[in-house]
Formats: sequence, C-alpha cells, structure tokens
Amino acid sequence: MSETPTPIQAHPAPERYEIRVRGHLDARWASQFEGLTISLEADGTTRLVGVVIDQAALYGLLKKVRDLGIPLVSVSPADPGQADQSGATS
Repeated sequence: MSETPTPIQAHPAPERYEIRVRGHLDARWASQFEGLTISLEADGTTRLVGVVIDQAALYGLLKKVRDLGIPLVSVSPADPGQADQSGATS
C-alpha cells in the first residue's frame, strides 16, 4: 500500500473563504474586515466572504475575530463561483 503524498505548495494560490460569526455585525465592523463582503443572515449570524491571499492572512482574520471578542461559528473554503448575497455591507 503506497500512497503518493500531495506536495505542499510554497506559494499557494489565494482562496476564497467564508467566516461565519454569531450575531449581526453592524457597518462599523466593515473597516475591520476590509476586502470581505459582510452579509447578515436570517439565522442570526454574520457571513464574511472574500479572497484570502494565504493561510497567514486567514489566521490573521481569525485572530482579529478573537481579539474583538466575536464568537466564531465556522470557517470554510467558499465556492469560487458562489455569488455574494444581496444585503452585503462591504
């Protein structure tokens, strides 16, 4: 049983991510998450979607969420073809 390991790229391509947090963030938070589209969801969460240049930038965003005391719900890669929902604030 031999499996070929997947090589890790030194400089992976930017990827699109969705970060979901508990509660509805108001417009003043948009500057904290520049470059991401902010959507208020009917389930009481806020969805932040955008292209993140690399894993370090993703961790930086998650650190910002933590430092602001915003409860994190989920983080996942977003479908590149997924359109941002209407009602976005950024």
